[in-house]
Amino acid sequence: MGLKGARYSEQVGEFAAELVEELDSLGVVSWKKMFGGAGVFVDGAMFALIDSDARLHLKVDDSNRAQFEAAGSEKHGRMPYYSVPADVLEDDAVLLEWARGSAAIANS
Repeated sequence: MGLKGARYSEQVGEFAAELVEELDSLGVVSWKKMFGGAGVFVDGAMFALIDSDARLHLKVDDSNRAQFEAAGSEKHGRMPYYSVPADVLEDDAVLLEWARGSAAIANS
């Protein structure tokens, strides 16, 4: 989830904890350390990741990929996750909408 050899930082954990609180209306949201970053789960399914630089990426498929690409998001390596633009992160309602779509993908 981060660069090879990247170490987990407290910044990642703080961001993950804040995100869990913000998105609690999606269901049971949790996170755990993974590869220098964090995986974020809803009802047991991973729908987001936070890389070792504390940047959020949400799960995509054909149903929401165009939305992410139109916003200038970048794909996270070979994984089906795209970065979340700063303007989305700054608007709680929009972030929740984007996260809801990614949670639905993860739980399908």
